[in-house]
Amino acid sequence: MLDIKYITEHVDDVRRAIRDKGVASDLDRLLAVNERRRALQTEFDRLRSESNELGANMALYRNPKSKWHQDAVARGMTPDQIRAEAEKLQSRLTEIKNRVREIETESKGVIEEFDRLMLTVPQVPSAKTPVGPNAEGNVEVRRVGQPRRFDFKPKDHVELGESLGMLDIARGVKLAGARNYVLRGAGCRMHHAILRLALDVIAQRGFELMTVPILVNDDMMRGTGYYPGGEEQAYRCERDGKSLVGTAEVPLTAFHQNEILDEAELPRKYAAVSTCFRREAGAAGKDTHGIYRIHFFDKVEQVVICRADEAESERFHHEIIANAEAVLQALELPYRVMLVCTGDMGQGKVEMYDIETWMPSRGGYGETHSASRFGEFQARRLNLRYRDRDKKIRVCHTLNNTVIASPRILIPLWELNQNADASVTIPKALRPYMGGMERIEPQH
Repeated sequence: MLDIKYITEHVDDVRRAIRDKGVASDLDRLLAVNERRRALQTEFDRLRSESNELGANMALYRNPKSKWHQDAVARGMTPDQIRAEAEKLQSRLTEIKNRVREIETESKGVIEEFDRLMLTVPQVPSAKTPVGPNAEGNVEVRRVGQPRRFDFKPKDHVELGESLGMLDIARGVKLAGARNYVLRGAGCRMHHAILRLALDVIAQRGFELMTVPILVNDDMMRGTGYYPGGEEQAYRCERDGKSLVGTAEVPLTAFHQNEILDEAELPRKYAAVSTCFRREAGAAGKDTHGIYRIHFFDKVEQVVICRADEAESERFHHEIIANAEAVLQALELPYRVMLVCTGDMGQGKVEMYDIETWMPSRGGYGETHSASRFGEFQARRLNLRYRDRDKKIRVCHTLNNTVIASPRILIPLWELNQNADASVTIPKALRPYMGGMERIEPQH
């Protein structure tokens, strides 16, 4: 959420963000509602002040021992005249009371509409963000590593997983429906080895590891920007007002909701591994083969909470991207980094990069990581603040990025490390987590 003061002072920038991000937000209506909200508040404050002043005068009129009452008698005012003045004051107080009641009734509806409209306003993207309607407008920043060229006909990850006893999609579908799966044997071991490697890498880089709830209150989803607008993608428990998270970003970012941190405590760097749930609404018929687009997966997520400083938050943005790249490099996987365009980056983001890893069966790169910086957008919704050196209360900046997500990352790992005999070589970085195992052999 943006500051309304920022919105009113940067109307053209906000209007451009609405257009470029393709967000449904009625800015003109918001500005009109805000003017009405301010007018009602101004009138309310004025009437309250007048009411307090008249109330004090009433006490003087009605108290025969007050100096005002004694002076009025000395000036020749009769009791009837004093009573008449008091009745005028009382009449005005009644008028004020009735009008205040009307303002409070109208303000309730105005504030509700104001709050609803404020939640639709997108963050203004950075000047570096390319303008584009969808992923076709993303811009490649760099490539690392070379895709493997095979001297035999390679199998895709489903063929490999099933032939090596690592993957069972049919029984996953039997258990829970489409876009589900079961990892077995060495497939399960590799899945957990990847997560453990990622946790070790991120811990070595100064992030505090946490175990967090994955069923969270809906206001945490609103605070991090997933609601309103993302309800159809989430598995919701409406009866309890809770939702299963699609990423540990939600509880990690909301961890300090409604708190005021000290500047000396910043930055806060957190990481967590969690199971993530996504309904993939609207993805019917898209990426249906294998384990690329599925309903549940495990992900190590990193979150940074820092000062409200653009240069600092941009620096942390590149730091968390480098953390993810370190894991991919340890796994010896070829990848590319993409600067995401306005139409593909989402409502709350100032700037966003995707990391895409080469997947032979897809004939190209597939997204495996997403790194975002939000500025104040999430922190303002979460009331997440800090006290700076001058004792001024300021709103934090937040950032997040995937460290690794599995089983999607198993696609390039299995496909790129397969051998002509249908075995899969385990990357050296994973072997210590798999009991020294070097190769996964076909089952006979």
